[in-house]
Amino acid sequence: MTQKQTHQNDSLRQGVREHYAKIVESTGCGCAPTCCTPGADQRDVAEVSQKLGYSAEQTGAVPEGANLGVGCGNPHAIAALQAGQTVLDLGSGAGFDVFLAARAVGPAGRVIGVDMTPVMISKARENALKTGLENTDFRLGEIEHLPVADATVDVILSNCVINLSPDKGQVFAEAARVLKPGGRLAISDVVALKPVPEEMRTDMLLYAGCASGAAEIAELEKLLGEAGFENIRITPKPESREVIRDWFPGKGLEELFASATLEAVKPAAIA
Repeated sequence: MTQKQTHQNDSLRQGVREHYAKIVESTGCGCAPTCCTPGADQRDVAEVSQKLGYSAEQTGAVPEGANLGVGCGNPHAIAALQAGQTVLDLGSGAGFDVFLAARAVGPAGRVIGVDMTPVMISKARENALKTGLENTDFRLGEIEHLPVADATVDVILSNCVINLSPDKGQVFAEAARVLKPGGRLAISDVVALKPVPEEMRTDMLLYAGCASGAAEIAELEKLLGEAGFENIRITPKPESREVIRDWFPGKGLEELFASATLEAVKPAAIA
């Protein structure tokens, strides 16, 4: 990677970091999928999450402020978590998916959340105290450079974060590194249904809003394969059109993008 590309990637990450720092720092704000809405409350956030596939039980099972309403699906619907597993959440935000996973894997399991925004990590740790859960661990870091040891994770979750990375191939390479043989990806993300116009690609608000950084399905399949994954399955969700349309009304994003589930497996070790 050239120094110019490295600088451009860092600029994108900083723009995303600033965008999400504003979300968590907005006092008393419930958050719509891409921005804080003055006067919104936790019922609005829960409603958004339930439209994306979470149950009322799930949205009600975490402390106020843990669910920021910034996802694009429910990775738990495909995760099939089991007691005792070690789970990693990429882009863990204020801890919503980490806390749900922590309950699923139980006291014998462990859930690690990684986020590149310092105020998000602080908020998540604060929320962890409210839950009383002792099996969560929040770490500051970029998903392209995970602060996690090799071959230590059973399942990787992520909710609408990989589209924000300017180097998705590196994200998948890191995911393969930290997963145990036979470990799985269970990801909700935004995918591009057709080529994205260049003017959208360079719009920082659209990029930080989980839209214009999305890759097409064929590209994601290629990158996952290059990282060594198998049993790759990417499934767009047509029902996400309404939610995506509401992110930036009038821009026609629902014609270009869709929420999708991404599943893949790291090959088991050869005996």
